[in-house]
Amino acid sequence: MPRHPDIHKVMVIGSGPIIIGQAAEFDYAGTQACKALREEGCKVVLINSNPATIMTDVEIADRVYIEPLNVEFATRVIAQERPDGLLPTLGGQTGLNLATQLAESGTLEKYHVRLLGTPLQSIRMAEDREEFRALMNRIGEPVPESWIVETEEQLAEVCHVGLWPLIVRPAYTLGGTGGGVARNAEELMEIGMRGLKLSMRHQVMVERSLLGWKEIEYEVMRDANNTCITVCNMENFDPMGVHTGDSIVVAPSQTLSDKEYQMLRSASLNIIRSLGIEGGCNVQLALDPDSFQYYVIEVNPRVSRSSALASKATGYPIARVAAKIAIGLQLDEIENAVTRKTLACFEPSLDYCVVKIPRWPFDKFMVADRRITTQMKATGEVMAIDRSFEPALMKAIRSLEIGAYGLTAKNVHALSDMQLEEKIATPNDERMFAIAEAFRRGMMVEEVQALSQIDRWFLQRLQRLVAMETRLKVHGRAIAALADTLDSDAPAADLLREAKRIGFSDRQIAEYAGLPESLIRSLRRAFGIVPTYKMVDTCAAEFEAATPYFYSCYDREDESI
Repeated sequence: MPRHPDIHKVMVIGSGPIIIGQAAEFDYAGTQACKALREEGCKVVLINSNPATIMTDVEIADRVYIEPLNVEFATRVIAQERPDGLLPTLGGQTGLNLATQLAESGTLEKYHVRLLGTPLQSIRMAEDREEFRALMNRIGEPVPESWIVETEEQLAEVCHVGLWPLIVRPAYTLGGTGGGVARNAEELMEIGMRGLKLSMRHQVMVERSLLGWKEIEYEVMRDANNTCITVCNMENFDPMGVHTGDSIVVAPSQTLSDKEYQMLRSASLNIIRSLGIEGGCNVQLALDPDSFQYYVIEVNPRVSRSSALASKATGYPIARVAAKIAIGLQLDEIENAVTRKTLACFEPSLDYCVVKIPRWPFDKFMVADRRITTQMKATGEVMAIDRSFEPALMKAIRSLEIGAYGLTAKNVHALSDMQLEEKIATPNDERMFAIAEAFRRGMMVEEVQALSQIDRWFLQRLQRLVAMETRLKVHGRAIAALADTLDSDAPAADLLREAKRIGFSDRQIAEYAGLPESLIRSLRRAFGIVPTYKMVDTCAAEFEAATPYFYSCYDREDESI
């Protein structure tokens, strides 16, 4: 099917200011969408209140309005520009909420503006907690036991249920704003009243806590022809109870069996079809680590924070494809920009591991509460790619620019055993470093798992990295001796290769071995231990790629020409 013939001018809503809980990921999506619409011959009108973005550059859209993102100003822009369609699903929750308000105020009907992409009814079903719960029950997808609350009296009634802890999730908010974990009646009243105040609909959902369960995300695409694909599946390092924007995220999932992966994938496709979403959609699920029981937690009927991660992780341009679907194209009509041989209906394949770590502003807000819960506190994130989890994690840590070059953070070594256990048990920005310190002190994986509820697989990988630190300290002299022998078959040379392969930088190796960094670098080069480059091509090298990008690793085969 060709694109809608009556859509010539499209208005795109930006995501507004960059604030805590909302970084620049929606600028990335909006910029992609504007370019995609212009590729298809559409004129683009952009409204955003934040001039410090790429999407507000005059080259990105035909007309740019830097105005407050509210009904009054959006209506004035619509009245002046008379767009044929409105695309709200690329501006985060801000764009979605404004589009809903414009539809309900009668502005879209008055000026004959078509809501593109996800229909208004689908937005309501996904965002309104009660409607979403009812839909999940109709299609047979399990949701946690919950209560819809719109008044202080209803909130007080939930206090008498006695199921602690409880999760508070406000409707129509971004980044878990106003939400949290309530462990008693006093906390529930405090968090619940704040959530009611911040929700556009004055509505919150209070649900049974699934703390300790695995949190899994699927990024899904659907077109008007009901063709669906899963672009990327992601697993949170942290179990349930931490907002996914504040969690370390790994793609693809590392600890799911094939049965679990396919079960959750089928659920995600079932949900996007039942909602009738056209474009991108993010589905969040909780999985019991000890059974096949799962619950649907939330659906974002828009390009989400995770979409930017999934796009970069897979090479699949989610926002670009979503914008083209919004104006009527189908997945089998949109060319894959990376391969130029496959179409957008071809599910991406990953032959590498991607790790995302949030960047928190606690270095600027020294007295802020460093605990991480369901309300997002991060202001940005870093992403790293390598052949496996360990080197990708180490790359990501170095990218954070917090003065850490590995699993060692300032002052963590000075914590008492009791303080260390508290840091592991309570999600916070330094928990990963506290876990590494616990392994240095001889704590077992089972003990750390009992405190943190983090999957054993991830803990074993952190333990392996700590073990490498110990080996480098023990064999420092043997590594130094390589400078005289240059014996590439010596055990110390193999140790050097292994350290590089699992992500240790020259600086780290030198520090643990007690040697100059320049010596490690010259030894490494003398033994041919140099980076090779691998492709991110959306198809795991099944097809030749026209415009891939590359990541470095310490593997043998180089895919870069």
